[in-house]
Amino acid sequence: MLEKIVIANRGEIALRILRACHELGIKTVAVHSSADRDLIHVKLANESVCIGPAASADSYLNIPAIISAAEVTDAVAIHPGYGFLSENADFADRVEKSGFIFIGPQADTIRMMGDKIAAINNMKKAGIPCIPGSDGPLGDDPDKNLALAKGIGYPIIIKAAGGGGGRGMRVVHSDAALINAISMTRAEAGTAFGNDTVYMEKFLGNPRHVEIQVLADEHGNAVHLGERDCSMQRRHQKVIEEAPAPGITPQQREKIGELCADACRKIGYRGAGTFEFLYQDDEFYFIEMNTRLQVEHPVTEMITGIDLVKQQLLIASGEKLSFKQEDIKITGHAIECRINAEDPVSFIPSPGTVSHFHPPGGPGVRIDSHLYSGYVVPPYYDSMIGKIIAHGQDRDTAIARMSTALSEVVVEGIKCNVQLHREIIHDEAFKAGGTNIHYLEKKLEEANNN
Repeated sequence: MLEKIVIANRGEIALRILRACHELGIKTVAVHSSADRDLIHVKLANESVCIGPAASADSYLNIPAIISAAEVTDAVAIHPGYGFLSENADFADRVEKSGFIFIGPQADTIRMMGDKIAAINNMKKAGIPCIPGSDGPLGDDPDKNLALAKGIGYPIIIKAAGGGGGRGMRVVHSDAALINAISMTRAEAGTAFGNDTVYMEKFLGNPRHVEIQVLADEHGNAVHLGERDCSMQRRHQKVIEEAPAPGITPQQREKIGELCADACRKIGYRGAGTFEFLYQDDEFYFIEMNTRLQVEHPVTEMITGIDLVKQQLLIASGEKLSFKQEDIKITGHAIECRINAEDPVSFIPSPGTVSHFHPPGGPGVRIDSHLYSGYVVPPYYDSMIGKIIAHGQDRDTAIARMSTALSEVVVEGIKCNVQLHREIIHDEAFKAGGTNIHYLEKKLEEANNN
């Protein structure tokens, strides 16, 4: 077992990792910026090290400072959480070359799956269904690009090979708009990601976002833990997630899940990971793989009873998975609401002092949050301040418990998006299940226009 690890993150995920470490008897080192001295996990960790000023570039993205913190505290491993450096192949490589264990996949795997073109090509070889597309980067020949688009069929979408988070993509509906869209996406990709490579895919007009959670060890064992539906999105950012996905049959789950587990075995994957798909007309289409823990991992934990963070730590320790695919049972339904420090209408961030915080409770309710009364939400980082998760024996029960939880939670002193979640939970289309990825965006636009 790992004796001591550095938690190279902040907020609720850092606290989540710390708690898993405590359960396993692993000592923890909390690295933090000067703005984050008062985070709960910093106070609870065995040791803490300030790695720089508030700006992420000078602290949570400062690779030498994080590795130095591991050296001076005599840690043996580094957990990156999600966001920040969690999918940075160079970071993983430098961690390993510095003599520490990176709690996640190998650098080559992160690099391969971080390049969307390479990821798609490797997934095709592994038998994963993919969206029809250019099967490689777009060149500079406009005639060839026009021919590609006509062959795929409009509408198509131009995507940055190194993109993510909804950036670096443009939908094109005609020949007239294609060449300019490619040029603009290239320029945006080069600025945002340092890589101006772009590719082309068929644009699906009415898809859901369904993803498969996997675990794999270094001994060639891999399993899937079912699927999550993350279709309730705003500007490509997930708002509510649930598991299992409404309308997915056990047969579909078994088929696509085993394909993903088998792909892990074929590429030598290690750790927790997520295969993300667009799902339309009963077909799955691979879009990308996240080589890290997901924000929405709690809903999978609630329906399977498997602690994904503890599994990450055990896998990084070199242990084999202690269960097989047939041991994994899905029980009930779980829903997660992301609570952000932002205006629920304008979505403008709302940093400041939390004058009062009262978390919800009751059967089947879990809250992952670093908030406490008197905590100051800083303006420098992502606005997410917590997650409320509700589990029940079926989807209706999970929705009812989430409704109760949202009515109980109190966050005063700053604005947050709890009211938005209350509206979504009571929305008839959401309650029916199976909304597509455009549903929430259109709903919000209609509300703003009225």
